[in-house]
Amino acid sequence: MSDLDGLINLIPIGDIAKKLGIDENVAKAAVAVAVPAIVGGLAANAKTDTGAQKLQAAVEHHDKKVSVDDVDVEDGQKIVKHVFGAKADDVAAAAGAKAGGPDIGAIVAQVLPIIAPIVLAFLAQQMSKGGSTTAAAPKAEEPAAATGTDIGSILGGLLSSKQGQDIIGGALGGLLGGGTK
Repeated sequence: MSDLDGLINLIPIGDIAKKLGIDENVAKAAVAVAVPAIVGGLAANAKTDTGAQKLQAAVEHHDKKVSVDDVDVEDGQKIVKHVFGAKADDVAAAAGAKAGGPDIGAIVAQVLPIIAPIVLAFLAQQMSKGGSTTAAAPKAEEPAAATGTDIGSILGGLLSSKQGQDIIGGALGGLLGGGTK
């Protein structure tokens, strides 16, 4: 199982479906593209020292496990706006298109602020564990940084999966990193 799949499996899809009043399969499709999108956006923001420091502070602020009922959607909206900037709607639409159509883009837009605090809590947990994740050790040809304990390395490890590369490289390639860094 890839790190990204492990993170997606931690997202309470049934709770999200119930909260949004949508079919669980639709919620699953939206979460499957929203998680890599938010992780990719966070990684793009963490590429600068300032961005990494701001992300580290945000992760420390979201260091507790979060259930869907506990999510502060307003805080989640702030995270999404910071990560994607003015491109948040474009990211949701592109991710929705990857998931199966423009109608899912509207669902992705609703899912992003719900999962953003959950993803930050997951990152905080990984930081406290020293960066260990659910995936197997990297292959010999992969850089050692992929298993590091800094936030950029953890995000890079999450995105190194095939699913992460497909979504980030394909559907969202030019859109990520549009937030305030």
